[in-house]
Amino acid sequence: MIDIELIREKPEFVKESFKRRGKEVPLTEIIDLDQRRRTAISEMDSLRARRNAVSKEIGSSKEKPPELIAEMRQVGARIKDLEGEENEISDRLHHIMLDVPNIPSESAPDGADESANIVVRSVGELPSFDFEPKPHWEIGENLGIIDFQRGVKLAQSRFYLLKGKGARLQRALISWMLDFHTEEHGYKELYLPYLVNRDTVTASSHLPHFEENMYHDEEDDLFMVPTAEAPVTGMFRDEILDGETLPLKFVSHTPCWRREKFSAGRDTRGIKRVHQFDKVEMYKFVEPNSSFEELESLLKDAEQVCVELNIPHRVLELCTGDLGFAAAKSYDVEMWGAGTQEWLEVSSCSNCTDFQSRRAAIRYKDSRESRPRLLHTLNGSGLAVPRVMIAILENYQTADGSIEVPEVLKSYAGFSHISRE
Repeated sequence: MIDIELIREKPEFVKESFKRRGKEVPLTEIIDLDQRRRTAISEMDSLRARRNAVSKEIGSSKEKPPELIAEMRQVGARIKDLEGEENEISDRLHHIMLDVPNIPSESAPDGADESANIVVRSVGELPSFDFEPKPHWEIGENLGIIDFQRGVKLAQSRFYLLKGKGARLQRALISWMLDFHTEEHGYKELYLPYLVNRDTVTASSHLPHFEENMYHDEEDDLFMVPTAEAPVTGMFRDEILDGETLPLKFVSHTPCWRREKFSAGRDTRGIKRVHQFDKVEMYKFVEPNSSFEELESLLKDAEQVCVELNIPHRVLELCTGDLGFAAAKSYDVEMWGAGTQEWLEVSSCSNCTDFQSRRAAIRYKDSRESRPRLLHTLNGSGLAVPRVMIAILENYQTADGSIEVPEVLKSYAGFSHISRE
């Protein structure tokens, strides 16, 4: 959630910021509601002060002036009316503000959509084969390690099964990434709930704008996590942290669920865009003055996974029109898919500044100050598992249809190649 003070003091700046995003935001209504709310509060404060003064006057007087008593009845009734008006206005204002995206960073490049994203760097040479490389869905079915038909049979389209060494390879990949981030990059591992309450996904900014894409248990009003970002953000909701402990760096593996309503008809083959997938997520709570440096470090940690797997990757700096709802600045990391001949997004690393911490009321107290301040939050996949699996299958395929296992995963998997069983 953005700061209402910013809208009050710099409405033109805010207007231009959302124009950079290509978003229409009801600023006129927000400003009007805020002014009406503050006017109501000011009048209530004046009336309460008057009531307190008269109460003292009546209390110290032997006689009870009927005109003052009548006035206080009117004051009480007016205060009650104003309280109802202020609550109604505040609820409406809060509802609107929850659907207002973050202010993009000045350093984020301008652009209307993903076509304006900037390729920052490409790392590694694209592989060449002396045979026609196959897409992962053919490889997986030929090797008997991916079963699409039974995934649909058990659930619906965009679900799948991993079998035998396919399932073990995914488990090895997850374990290795968790160990890599904890041992090499200093993150603390978390095991998180896979269902979270409404306050949690509101604090992380997935509600209300992302609700149509989330799976929801109506009876208990719990949401299946769209990403570990949601529960990690909510860990410190309504808390004040010790500034001496910052930055806090966490990593967690969770399954993630998304309806993919906004991508109907896209990437329907294979496991690129599915309803249930696994992801290793990195998350940071940091001081505001270091958040953009921490973003570069987060990006480096995500890239290093690609390097260790020896799979070509590239980094995109996202333009303002392609930024996520909560992000002020973002980078995407994409791995090369040799069979599908496309770049696969495996991580989006974002600095959300104080957008999530304001919604979640997460603050920290610096040892040099007594006043709590909002901290900054950052998140990034480290990495998204299905697309890394695609990249492994397609880049490590051989002429006979088998798969060589990346060196760093061999000890975790317990085998060095996958062939037809």
